[in-house]
Amino acid sequence: MLKLLRINNIALVTQVEVEFGKGLTLLTGETGAGKSILIDALGLLLGNRATAELVRSGEERAVVEGVVEGPGLSSFLEERGLPVEDGEAILRREVQIEGKGRATINGALVPVSVLRDLSPRIARIHGQHEPQGLLDPETHLDLLDRQAGLVGDTERVAGLYRAWREVELAIESLRRGRQEGERRREMLEYQAGEIEKAHLAPGEEAALRQEKTIQANADRLASLTAQAYALLYEDEEAVAARLGQAYRKVEELASIDPRFAHFLESRSALVAQIEDLSLALRDYGASISVLPGRLDQIETRLALIDGLKRKYGQTVEEILAFGKRSRDELQDLTSPAERQAELETKRSAAASQYFAAALELSTKRRAAARDLEKKVTAALRELAMEKTRFKVRFDPDIPPAAADDSSTWTERGIENAELLLSPNPGEDLKPLARIASGGELSRILLALNSVASLDDAGKTLVFDEVDAGIGGGVAEVLGRKLKAIAARHQVLCVTHLPQVASFADRHYAVRKRVERGRTVTEVKALAADERVEEVARMLGGETITETARRHAREMVKQGLRT
Repeated sequence: MLKLLRINNIALVTQVEVEFGKGLTLLTGETGAGKSILIDALGLLLGNRATAELVRSGEERAVVEGVVEGPGLSSFLEERGLPVEDGEAILRREVQIEGKGRATINGALVPVSVLRDLSPRIARIHGQHEPQGLLDPETHLDLLDRQAGLVGDTERVAGLYRAWREVELAIESLRRGRQEGERRREMLEYQAGEIEKAHLAPGEEAALRQEKTIQANADRLASLTAQAYALLYEDEEAVAARLGQAYRKVEELASIDPRFAHFLESRSALVAQIEDLSLALRDYGASISVLPGRLDQIETRLALIDGLKRKYGQTVEEILAFGKRSRDELQDLTSPAERQAELETKRSAAASQYFAAALELSTKRRAAARDLEKKVTAALRELAMEKTRFKVRFDPDIPPAAADDSSTWTERGIENAELLLSPNPGEDLKPLARIASGGELSRILLALNSVASLDDAGKTLVFDEVDAGIGGGVAEVLGRKLKAIAARHQVLCVTHLPQVASFADRHYAVRKRVERGRTVTEVKALAADERVEEVARMLGGETITETARRHAREMVKQGLRT
């Protein structure tokens, strides 16, 4: 949704800032006042092509900025590493007189293509030169599915297609890679066998390195142990004996001065610690032994582990995990013939499941298409296009009876669809993109929007030239349809009809004036009484009568009640 649009030095506009809100926003003004400039400026923010002719005469550059929000906007920006600010984005497009330009999103420089990719989440401009959307036949099948409530069915068909295609690719890969598969099996067998032959155990390397240190320092360890044991327990002047003597002296002190009594409380614990340490030293010294050849065995084992680490992982645990993966993959690699037979069976089942689901979806789509044709034709009749024929054409015309030819299967099903129209009797049905009249195309797109869920709620929809060639009661119908669509979307429309303008939730007047010898376009938000004056002007021209004002006042009041 568009929240704010700021334009500088585009065509007749020197500086304009317009705030937008929900509902129906209408732009009115005399012919040539510059109403389409706002639409062109919004198109620049959506990634439309820019030319130097847009820059106001005498200026070096033109700038258009907009504040937008919409579903999926934050995730779109985050995926591209662009800054996100409270679910909004500030878009900026600059066009220089030399033909160069630049685009930014929240201050970050981006290619214009990013604006084009972002635009479907923000707005859609319906008009003769619509750059994307409904003029693209690729969107028509999605439109039909969304309108008919078949999104769940299409997702199921897409999932079955991917499952079938996965088996197809596996068969193709098997056919191309039998020789490569054999080499792979040989390599896996060697890798798994080498690791298994080593009989590694988790934690083994650390234990070996510790044992290596002990074996290499056995003499030193025995000497240190014996010396420590002797000092603590065995010598005549051992700590244990002298500690007993010391505590007897402390006992005598305590009997005279009680302040030493609390030191006697820790005697038992301290004596026990010295005894435990002495026994541990004695037992450890007795356990130390140098095994002939053991150091060489350890060195050899560690060298083997180091060699395996260079190939398969940084630790013994990683090496073992690598070996397990190799063995598991080997178990999955049956012989090519067996594997192909297995895949052929899977392919047949996957193809049957996909085709059955796609055929069911096709039946639902064709029924939904007939319903959509009736609704759109009725809507066009209300918009003074009584002779217009509307049709959803499928390719192929008739769904295939059997799953014999998979060359046309896609994630979207077993057919394509395109919307066709014939605005006038005797003319052939043609694709939307080939409709010549911009006004006709806008009304057709309006009719589609009024009966089908073309866009996510909250998106900005812009209708250009939608009221061309109509008036009277049809104009009121047009206004009501715009108002109904505005209940789901933000709608922006340029109109010349007072009947349509009376339905506005927000009404802007676009006017020209001469300032310092140059023509300038300005955009003014109209208050309630100003709206009446503008609608009266549209009813009666420059000379506004009281009758026109009364009529305008009643029209505006009626539009607000709608």
